[in-house]
Amino acid sequence: MFNYKAIDSAGATVSGAIDAAAAGSVEEILFAKGLIPVKISEVKESTGFSIKSLNKRHGSVSPVELVMFLKQFRTMFRAGIPLMRLLEIMKTQLDSEALKSVVSSMIPDITSGMTLSDAMAKYPKIFQPLHCAMIKAGEISGNLPEVMDKLIYIISHENKAKAEIKSAMTYPVIVVTALGGAFIFLLTFVIPKFIDIFSKYDIELPLPTRIAIMMHDALVHYWVLFAVIIAAIAIFLFNYFKTEGGKFVRDSFLLAIPVFGPLFVKGSMSRFASMFSILHTSGVPLMESLTILTNTFGNTAISRIFKNLREQIEEGKGIAIPLQTAKYFTPMVVTMIAIGEETGNLDEMLNEISAHYDDEVHYTISRMTEILGPFLIVCLATVVLFFALAIFLPMWDLTKIVHGK
Repeated sequence: MFNYKAIDSAGATVSGAIDAAAAGSVEEILFAKGLIPVKISEVKESTGFSIKSLNKRHGSVSPVELVMFLKQFRTMFRAGIPLMRLLEIMKTQLDSEALKSVVSSMIPDITSGMTLSDAMAKYPKIFQPLHCAMIKAGEISGNLPEVMDKLIYIISHENKAKAEIKSAMTYPVIVVTALGGAFIFLLTFVIPKFIDIFSKYDIELPLPTRIAIMMHDALVHYWVLFAVIIAAIAIFLFNYFKTEGGKFVRDSFLLAIPVFGPLFVKGSMSRFASMFSILHTSGVPLMESLTILTNTFGNTAISRIFKNLREQIEEGKGIAIPLQTAKYFTPMVVTMIAIGEETGNLDEMLNEISAHYDDEVHYTISRMTEILGPFLIVCLATVVLFFALAIFLPMWDLTKIVHGK
């Protein structure tokens, strides 16, 4: 990998990076492109400029940064600014260092004749297959700004849905964390003081107190063992869930959880319908759209089922008929897609499905918040009651002994 600075036919200075066997090869490539090399320097792998290291170093770009990038690109492209000039401008104006590096690397690729979608596809952690497919459809159809409008909608819509779920889960996570911390604190620091008091008197301890003492002893004497077991389980699950089988087991379990499972299914159906509609209207071929959709559900269990369905669709069975046997695709989805196929209004039906499940997701999130509130209060009351019984029942017996004396 070589960095270069060169002068183009207009006299402007351009820069970028090129993969080549030697510096002399870079000069030949630049001359072939009509560029006059000014400076060429080899880039070591540690600088993180190669495609592999760039992806690893920067990881993914936030949805907000990606949306702003697409909006700026769309606006300038729609204004008639040539693609290479557009990228040069964006390279200097972008706030994201990751996107700056990517755009700098894309410039020589596109100069050498690579399409915008193919140049983006080299950075899958930033530009997902869905993004590249839509950009490619826009390039082929000549409607790149309109396709970018739809892509911006998808990214913004998904980011909003994730933010809503995250916001709904913030309160329960805080309460559960505080509850667990309080439970451990009471067992570690409060219960021992009362154990010393109870041990001085010959009284029969009630069941809650005996349970609390056993839990205290286990926590004090075996906390290292517990920590090792928890760490081992966490490491095992972390590595297991990286495998295809582990992802399938995890996602299948998530779909079976009450309240949360239906929420994931509804979100996946909304995503499927929305993306399918946009890919279809953007001119992406059907089978290519289905291939892209397989990896966009966000759930391995649903993706695996859809992958099997795609094989049946390739055999010419249509879309609705294979969906009838699918586990997570509801009768409403199947019926509306069947009507869309028969009437030729598939896009309209898909948009209706997406809008319906968007409303369902919002309703489920609000219902989940309403259900979790009372449930957490019950959990809190149970913990308080347990420790109250564990402490005050024997104290009541001690009071009787003192008054008896």
